[in-house]
Amino acid sequence: MNYDILLAFSMATFVLALSPGPDNIFVLIQSISNGKKYGLAVVAGLMTGCLVHTTLLAFGVSAIIKNTPFIFSFIKMFGAAYLLYLAVMVYRGGDTISISAETKNRKSLGALYKQGFIMNVLNPKVTIFFLAFFPGFLFSDSLSNVIQFYALGFLFIAMSSIVFGAIAVLSGQISSFLRSNKRTGFVLKWVQIIVFIGIAVYLFFG
Repeated sequence: MNYDILLAFSMATFVLALSPGPDNIFVLIQSISNGKKYGLAVVAGLMTGCLVHTTLLAFGVSAIIKNTPFIFSFIKMFGAAYLLYLAVMVYRGGDTISISAETKNRKSLGALYKQGFIMNVLNPKVTIFFLAFFPGFLFSDSLSNVIQFYALGFLFIAMSSIVFGAIAVLSGQISSFLRSNKRTGFVLKWVQIIVFIGIAVYLFFG
């Protein structure tokens, strides 16, 4: 078992979870608008959705690895290319982080959990991202690929939950910081670009 690979995966996941995106911004907005526990309900829904994507990846890609190693190599190359594409899209995007705490109707905790779950499960970009990200971080020659994908999935969920949960709990302070520090968006943008390119290079040569 290669613990260095797991550490690299954890660090990359942490940085990507921290970088501004629709999910963590939505968590922030709900926490500011309705309260911390409502933001945490969204987090729970999003992370449950990640488990669905992990299951699809584990059984689908594992079958491909078992039967056609060449296609698995192609998947890794596709993953690297897709991550480079994401880096370009982030580069072309803006540097600002838009936060609006306006909300018309407060939803229940269950409704926000459901919304977070549906947002994640029905987002094809999450499926593609998992397909691009996970296969390059298989870490053991002895464990089955299904077990490894689930291990990576739970590690992804754990790291993302820590970051997203902190965003929900510290929503007030984070909101004030983002509004007062105009260069935060610029810094996080380039950190995200570097991580995407770094993972892509790892997949190309790993």
